[in-house]
Amino acid sequence: MTTDKTTKPGYSTVHLTSTISMSLVLFLIGLVFLLLFVARDMSTFVKENINLSIVLDDQASKTDEQRIEKFLTSSPYAKTVEYISKADALKDHISSLGENPQEFLGFNPLKASIEVKLHETYANNDSVSKIESKLKTFDHINRVVYQKDMVSLVNDNVRKVSLILLGLAVILLFVSIALINNTIRLSLYSNRFLINTMKLVGATPWFIRKPYLKSSMINGLIASAISIVLLAGVVYFVQYEFGITGFMLHSLSFVFVAIIVILSGIALTASSSYFAVGKYLKMHSNEMFII
Repeated sequence: MTTDKTTKPGYSTVHLTSTISMSLVLFLIGLVFLLLFVARDMSTFVKENINLSIVLDDQASKTDEQRIEKFLTSSPYAKTVEYISKADALKDHISSLGENPQEFLGFNPLKASIEVKLHETYANNDSVSKIESKLKTFDHINRVVYQKDMVSLVNDNVRKVSLILLGLAVILLFVSIALINNTIRLSLYSNRFLINTMKLVGATPWFIRKPYLKSSMINGLIASAISIVLLAGVVYFVQYEFGITGFMLHSLSFVFVAIIVILSGIALTASSSYFAVGKYLKMHSNEMFII
């Protein structure tokens, strides 16, 4: 009777400690993938908000403008198309700079333009060059303005950050496998004699493994849920407490991160439990006393 009372609390403590340890490891894995998705989403946001300005000649008629605008609207690369007249361009200039060039020049020097925001897939210098060559076939286009340096800078920085985070994710994956494997081995250490006894009475390896696999997978699921709550807390803290609106993460991206964490938790704990039980199944009875 005394043995049961002392064994159960000890096992519960090991069980709780292993779950907390796994949740912290999974939190780190989830955090790295979260940063990867944030970098991707921010890159998409920046690239899809860089304007492709098609500046028109003063001689361009309404028909010419509509023809160019219709071509852009029906194209696969244009996310939004907006026509800005000479008068609207003058208003924007006055509101942003506070000066009216028409007052001292006697005429409006600004030109009408069509502002295009591209889809992320086409927001690169090679695609813009092809789009520019197609637009040159139209009459009354003065020039095409695009911030090529900005796009190159965004693409290069995102590529560098992604490679660093992927490297960190691989390192954390190996560390997490080692930590979770050791944690499960320690939690199963006290059951090595029970495993050996079941083997001696003729239980099959799968019959012995099954309850431990089930328990480990439940532990992995609980640890995953804890790490997801911690990740959600980090996102909330950064977005609302610091007021950093640039920390953008689409809800679907967070769902993908949550799925990665859950699958990692279940897969790592199940595989570690499988091999940990297998270790004791291969041992002879006398070897149980010397480990």
